[in-house]
Amino acid sequence: MSDFSLTIDGHAVAASPGQTVLDAARSLGLDIPTLCYLKQCGPLNSCLVCVVKVSGKLVPACGTPALPGMAVESETDEVHLARRTALELLFSEHVGDCLSPCQRLCPLRMNIPVMIRQLQVGDFPGAVLTVRSALPLPAVLGRLCHHPCEQGCRRAAADNPAEIRDMERFVADWDLDRSAQKVEIGTASPQMGQPAQVAGDAASQASATPLLPPLSIKPSGKSVVIIGAGPTGLAAAHHLLRSGHSCTIADRNHAGGGTLRSQAQESDLPRAILDAEIRQLESSGARFRFGSFLGLDLTLDGLLLGFDAVLLAIGEITKEEGEALGLEMTPGGIKVDPDSFQTNRRAVFAAGRAIRPMSQVLRAMSDGQAAAELIHRFLLGRPLTRPQKPFSSIMGRIDKDELKVFLNASSAAVPPSPCDACVGLNSKEAASEASRCLRCDCRSSGHCALQTYAELYGADASRFRQQRPKFEQYAQPNGVIFEPGKCILCGICVKLTEMAREPLGLTFIGRGFDVRVAAPFNHAIQDGMQAVAADCVRHCPTGALTFGDGVKPPPTSPST
Repeated sequence: MSDFSLTIDGHAVAASPGQTVLDAARSLGLDIPTLCYLKQCGPLNSCLVCVVKVSGKLVPACGTPALPGMAVESETDEVHLARRTALELLFSEHVGDCLSPCQRLCPLRMNIPVMIRQLQVGDFPGAVLTVRSALPLPAVLGRLCHHPCEQGCRRAAADNPAEIRDMERFVADWDLDRSAQKVEIGTASPQMGQPAQVAGDAASQASATPLLPPLSIKPSGKSVVIIGAGPTGLAAAHHLLRSGHSCTIADRNHAGGGTLRSQAQESDLPRAILDAEIRQLESSGARFRFGSFLGLDLTLDGLLLGFDAVLLAIGEITKEEGEALGLEMTPGGIKVDPDSFQTNRRAVFAAGRAIRPMSQVLRAMSDGQAAAELIHRFLLGRPLTRPQKPFSSIMGRIDKDELKVFLNASSAAVPPSPCDACVGLNSKEAASEASRCLRCDCRSSGHCALQTYAELYGADASRFRQQRPKFEQYAQPNGVIFEPGKCILCGICVKLTEMAREPLGLTFIGRGFDVRVAAPFNHAIQDGMQAVAADCVRHCPTGALTFGDGVKPPPTSPST
């Protein structure tokens, strides 16, 4: 048979004999989701996430031959619902968190586990970039944050939660402290966070360049003016700059910080630390205009002539002051659309204590970040809807036996004393504290096919879940970590070991709901994939097979 044509969602596509619907769809550029398909392994037809509709029936695209004149439906609501249901069924017995509890509880969504792992191996520059990519003024938050992340730390069930806030403070202070940057990584450094070290003289300030996260986004050509240089306004500026927009911050005072400067005690937040963090924001491109009063020196009408958007982060405002600006007011402050932070004036937004009372610095900064995200959408002409939270399967509470499994992979180091934490951790203490982390996030988070497609199709990970299986984790001597609760029995690793003619290989053991992947004859799983361990880890769609931290994976086979 020669080449022929079929249609997918009304688009004609050429196919060859022996090709599948999946092959034809991919040649058309369609991303049909697959979890159990690897080209060299052939169709395994186990996950059913790749379903399409042909002749009124839902069939797996990876195992259905393409035929002349075939009409395939791939992107209809019915097909998407079927794919979402297939994903939700896979999650019904899934045991694991995509995102750790600490990361889910951080209002600023910092990747806390990555920072902790970087600290543990002494990668302080990497930790700085992780922290500064997410947090505005991290040295300030490292002192004043009420650390909700620590409330979710599973380590607390064993002794004490990981001191996440103090680790963040160490990272930020290490970046600000010029002398610390000269200390060899992995050796003890002086205590971080002393005001004299950060303030210094002009020469010491210029002795080392602060580390700033790279901005991969091209300048948008759009400009925003923020009225108010307090925690809400500074946080908004941080995120707007990282989104590619130019940013000017105006404030009636003669220095930035707002309530951070006027209300925080020097012992809690040294002004040298605050000043250094504001200089970091200037280094990122923020422009400040101090001594400017809204309603006197500045008017909303005038600002809207020179800027594409205005954010009011001016703190508490009276009804009379707001109405004089032409803004609708509520008893708590400026009236905004709760979904967009937009006022009754189209390009004017408001956030923080300007719209409602709040006392926590972290909440004020979270408000600034959220408003910045909506302003970013406004500037790009996108719908003003809040971004969805990152998808995460949630394992929930763990019992004592499961806690022991996690503890086996962590250090029994004693946390720093309250006195040590008060003055700031040094490098050895920070690395030691990082080693106490239970590592309860997923090592494949961010590059897990199951997580990616669950987010894309809006899957509800708890829809079919009842009582979940026990958490299990088996660390192999070759560095492979196997978590059976994440395995979806796709069969890829079984097929790869078979094709590589492994002496033992992997197979399915058990019957019914008790089937699991294992090496035969009660051997360890690493015994079944001696030659293709790296291939099995690389192609595992769910993170059931991963390499442990610090393990250098062996090379993969050229064919995979």
